[in-house]
Amino acid sequence: MLAEIITIGDEILIGQIVDTNSAWMAKQLNQIGMKVKQITSVSDDAEHIMEALRLAESRADVILMTGGLGPTKDDITKVTLAKYFHMGFRRDEETLNHVTEIFARVNRPMIELNRKQADVPDGCTVIKNKNGTAPCMWFEERGKIFVSMPGVPFEMMYLMDDEIIPRIKAAFKLPVIYHKTILTSGIGESFLAMEIEAIENSLPESIKLAYLPKLGQVRLRLSTTGAEEAPLKAAVDFYAQQIIARIKTHVVAEEDIALEKAILNFMEERKLTLSTAESCTGGYIAHLITQHPGCSSVYEGGAVTYSYDLKMSLLGVKAETLANYGAVSEETVKEMALGAIKNFKTDYAVAVSGIAGPDGGMPDKPVGTVWIAVAHAKGVVSKVFNFGNKRTQNIERSAAAALSMILNELRQHED
Repeated sequence: MLAEIITIGDEILIGQIVDTNSAWMAKQLNQIGMKVKQITSVSDDAEHIMEALRLAESRADVILMTGGLGPTKDDITKVTLAKYFHMGFRRDEETLNHVTEIFARVNRPMIELNRKQADVPDGCTVIKNKNGTAPCMWFEERGKIFVSMPGVPFEMMYLMDDEIIPRIKAAFKLPVIYHKTILTSGIGESFLAMEIEAIENSLPESIKLAYLPKLGQVRLRLSTTGAEEAPLKAAVDFYAQQIIARIKTHVVAEEDIALEKAILNFMEERKLTLSTAESCTGGYIAHLITQHPGCSSVYEGGAVTYSYDLKMSLLGVKAETLANYGAVSEETVKEMALGAIKNFKTDYAVAVSGIAGPDGGMPDKPVGTVWIAVAHAKGVVSKVFNFGNKRTQNIERSAAAALSMILNELRQHED
């Protein structure tokens, strides 16, 4: 069974917002055995939406749409769907009551524009949106299922989890799709391919291997499809264990998790704590860590110290160190890491100081120069990197390098 996702809105096409809805929906569909054939983003234009619907209908069994369901004139999805299916409109009383209750709850007047939220194509099944005013609409036409949902991510997610996924599972007999992910670090994609070439060549046609590179890491994903999970899992795991044995020193996790989550899991198991001292990354490393629930069992906190004064007062960096070597130096970043361990009372600390750019470079320290240090009870290690002249990439690469250094030190000093 194939699905297609259509996201609607000029704001996506001009880059004003990032389409996170599609990636999230694709993952949920994959978990229930439905393959996504294509993801399309279209503008708030009736003809563009109609063309996207025609093409999606020709390729997929289920078409999921988000966006364009607001009360204003630029939101035209409902009108376009009615035109596409040659339907009139009706006012859905349950939706009207729901919208009325919401406005009464927040003590705001209910105007006709808001009442029109309850107007839906007369051939659809309305699915109540418990988290907003725009109703979800389910169409079954010409042997296909079309679902129109609001573009607000948390509204769409609740609808998918509570309503759409269960209905799709009830409508189709879906196959099992089994994935096994191996997270690696410290080895590039091409070198990784060389290491496991013989194993990859021995894979049966039913098992596919994908390389998913990211800064400082590569995920290997083995996938297969069938009727029952147990034999699929056994077949994939057989080859996964061969790969893991072959590249054991580079394997970070045997599940689909982020590098920082693997570090958190490793440290939590050993009851170790971590702090951060950031300059050029501006708290990005702390953000990566704290997006994971339960991180507080490991992560104590950190400091973003751009200025000399804060490096000295919060982290204990010596004035003479900054005067003699500057903020972007091995000496400074080591003192930052050691100061974080001392002041935040953690087992490990990582410190980053560099020139993210696009300005601020010097002949001996060009833009992209970044020093990173990791400190722990057995000492402190540091390394310099030269990433390039793109600010955002430099911040992301610095964070990835810092996480890799933390992991390397944890492994080297594992008791």
